[in-house]
Amino acid sequence: MAERLTAREVIALVTDDFTPLPTPAPLAPPPADGPIGWTGYDAARARAAARTGEEESVLHGRATIDGRRVVLVAFEFGFLGGSLGQAAGDRLVTAYRTAVEARVPLVSLVATGGSRMQEGMIALAQLQRVAEATVRLRGAGVPHVTVLRDPSTGGGWATVGAGADVVLALPSAQVAFAGSRVRPRDADPAAYTAESQWEYGHVDALVAPEELRTALSLWLRLLTVPEEGSSPALPAPPPRALTEAAPPGSGWEAVVRARSSGRPRAGAYLDAYFTARAALRGDRAGGVDPGVECGFGLHEGRTVAYAAQDGSATRPAGFRTAARLIRLADRLGIPVLTLIDTPGAANDAEAERAGAGPAIADAFTAVAEARVPVTSLLVGEGGSGGALALAARDNTWSTPDGYFSVIAPELASAILKRPDDQAPATADQLRLRPQDLVDLGIVRGVVTRGD
Repeated sequence: MAERLTAREVIALVTDDFTPLPTPAPLAPPPADGPIGWTGYDAARARAAARTGEEESVLHGRATIDGRRVVLVAFEFGFLGGSLGQAAGDRLVTAYRTAVEARVPLVSLVATGGSRMQEGMIALAQLQRVAEATVRLRGAGVPHVTVLRDPSTGGGWATVGAGADVVLALPSAQVAFAGSRVRPRDADPAAYTAESQWEYGHVDALVAPEELRTALSLWLRLLTVPEEGSSPALPAPPPRALTEAAPPGSGWEAVVRARSSGRPRAGAYLDAYFTARAALRGDRAGGVDPGVECGFGLHEGRTVAYAAQDGSATRPAGFRTAARLIRLADRLGIPVLTLIDTPGAANDAEAERAGAGPAIADAFTAVAEARVPVTSLLVGEGGSGGALALAARDNTWSTPDGYFSVIAPELASAILKRPDDQAPATADQLRLRPQDLVDLGIVRGVVTRGD
């Protein structure tokens, strides 16, 4: 179990300062024992206030984290289990609205057991209010970073937590929709942990308490919304090639070079391009593709979002994660860089059951609908639609080590009923070399080490 810090303790841990926002005043005096007259509710609230020193389960205010302004909300689990009721909902909505008006990021520090039973459906209806506030936050292009503490369950996880753009969690924290007292008795307890949520792509990173300030500071630097009236995002420049090589002399040479285990992979390009970066993990639908790395990084002092294939067959979760990344970058006005390197989309039975077709379509659509500029660099294999799905329509470049093809030469030969030894000749016919792609208008140019 993760260490249970109070709201004040975790605020002190991650912020330079904290100034509470005014508490929203009720329109009328609250009825005795709450909106549904739950006997003893007023007394329970009084005991919670005496025990914690707080008036409600949610604290909200303005803060700075390493000098960066934010609006912050923190749940106090000691106050009736950090549960959501009308007053807590008022504070959350006020915080979201303040972040939109001030155009500064929202940071939420979640620790909740869910909706407050003593307020009945009034409590549950706060989830709708949070959802509406989330829509306004996203529409304004204001980022939201959350930290899941122990526990983060019920509606607080399913709205405030899971609705954030970036989800961090404390190791060993209980993170689940179902709280510990309402799960099936035979349920696997490991499924209800931050580690499980990370494994299945619902949490972006597990961060120890002592590293929270540093992690939040980096994410806030990467996601900071540009000031209103600033110039539109400029395209990210394509990375330089990491090898010095002449263009391949034949199609088959291009294929062999792209498949070489010795050529630089996406990780090397990301290391050379960015001075710092932070990763997004998972498609938020239970899938993670380790062969696709997505996140945000700093290049020459500005933020660039990236989605990079590592040379393996891309799985549905990889396409969906890339689409998630591109849409988030688009909302925040951040340019995108994609690195293309895959023999194609995964085509096994598991991939088909996971929705390979819809996932590829989603990636194509995310690139096509992006309002921010997308820059793409072909660093290795560019196999069929699985590669093209991440390519910018009019701003794709290639390294000397790359090739694009409608289909792998071997498969093309098989379809054409040619002998196996005709694959090299078929590669030439496909005109898949980098220089061929320039002539065909598929890529803008071939980058070199000195560009």
